[in-house]
Amino acid sequence: EAMMALQKLPRDSGKTRQRNRCALTGRPHGFYRKFGLSRNKLREVILKGQAPGVVKSSW
Repeated sequence: EAMMALQKLPRDSGKTRQRNRCALTGRPHGFYRKFGLSRNKLREVILKGQAPGVVKSSW
């Protein structure tokens, strides 16, 4: 009965089929979970100063 219930679910409802994507561009690669953005857009946001508490590294 449990197997029948699982088979009735849509194919894409499984958690393993979901992919993290950038909130601005929808890009699936280079995704930073903490910000919800891809590396490209994250860099733009940080350089504009729109990400509070994030500063460029310098050593």
